[in-house]
Amino acid sequence: MRSNIFMKDRVAIVGAGLTTFMRRALETPRELAWEAAKMALDSAGLTLKDIDCVVIGSAPDTFDGMHFKGEYLADGSGAINKPMTRVYVGGGTGVFVPESAYWHIASGVCKKVLVIAEEKMSPAHPHPQYVFKYIWDPIIERPLGPNLIWIFAMEMRRYMAKCGAKKEDIALVSVKNKRNALDHPAALTAANITVDDVLKSETLVWPVNLLDVSPVTDGAAALVMTSENVAREITDTPVWVDGIGFTLENQHWYNRELAFPRYLNHAARMAYKMAGIERPWKEIDVAEPYDPFDYKELHHIEGLMLARPCEAWKLVKEGYFNRDGELPTSPSGGLLGVGNPIAAAGTMKVAELFWQLRYEAGKRQVKKPVHKAVANAWGDLMQAGTVIVLSN
Repeated sequence: MRSNIFMKDRVAIVGAGLTTFMRRALETPRELAWEAAKMALDSAGLTLKDIDCVVIGSAPDTFDGMHFKGEYLADGSGAINKPMTRVYVGGGTGVFVPESAYWHIASGVCKKVLVIAEEKMSPAHPHPQYVFKYIWDPIIERPLGPNLIWIFAMEMRRYMAKCGAKKEDIALVSVKNKRNALDHPAALTAANITVDDVLKSETLVWPVNLLDVSPVTDGAAALVMTSENVAREITDTPVWVDGIGFTLENQHWYNRELAFPRYLNHAARMAYKMAGIERPWKEIDVAEPYDPFDYKELHHIEGLMLARPCEAWKLVKEGYFNRDGELPTSPSGGLLGVGNPIAAAGTMKVAELFWQLRYEAGKRQVKKPVHKAVANAWGDLMQAGTVIVLSN
């Protein structure tokens, strides 16, 4: 049975849109947002006049080099004389945006919501990561000169040490996802690479190599979400939002077991309880785990309970997570293959599952029948987890 937590009205996704992911896009952030929004509206057979509310997602303003990013994106996102909300939790934003739209609809406030997530980071100078020089504890952490790659390298090394995984085992995720992305028309970094290519790519902070990491990317993704009655009027194939989950972990990374994403596991349990899923490793048919690094897909597969802790790296070697495997993960190509416009990345994954559940994913369509799917995103200083469970 599905839980009634938070729910007044059942919520569906009825349309999705995605721009080409690229570097140094000529389009402004407003234009990227509208391009994705127009595609989502067209796929739902709706116009902007039909929309009641708009929910916008964009990561910290500094990533795009401007203040008041929500207000800046409002007109390009169609929020003209309509209620507009902007949400962001760093990299977790992409899944938090449809979660916010879910609340708008399930509460009865809105019937039709346009969901848009956008990021245009690549032209920023200095590099957007420089903003993270100022988020650390000024006494304990900042004197060490940490950056995000530095922290992720520690996390990857801890996973390797505790779980017995080698770099070549983890690199298989990058190989899988970049190859999957060869079938994606919006992909930025699709490639037919080998494990050796990953291991020989530039070392950023050991054990992280360049091909272990998703690239800085510009792009936007959009969804149209509606109440149940509206969805049944619009389409015979709605995709239902069965569960949502969200968690903020302790912000101090040095107080945690870095080999397991507790922030995600709590969010996943919340979403699964709401969706009535008791054995996700058996009940989920396809997943889009958040993969800004190759080790993070393995980390998040385990946090989503699609594999036991320290077991995902063994299963990826067996082809278990391939597009034609037992439980396909990132059949789109994920962030490693398609690209990583921070806020839009998670929304891209939700859109991909929408197309998978409607059997509209083209060459990316997984080989097995699909009925239930899960996506997650992850952000802030390694502590924000957002999860969404979908079904057809």
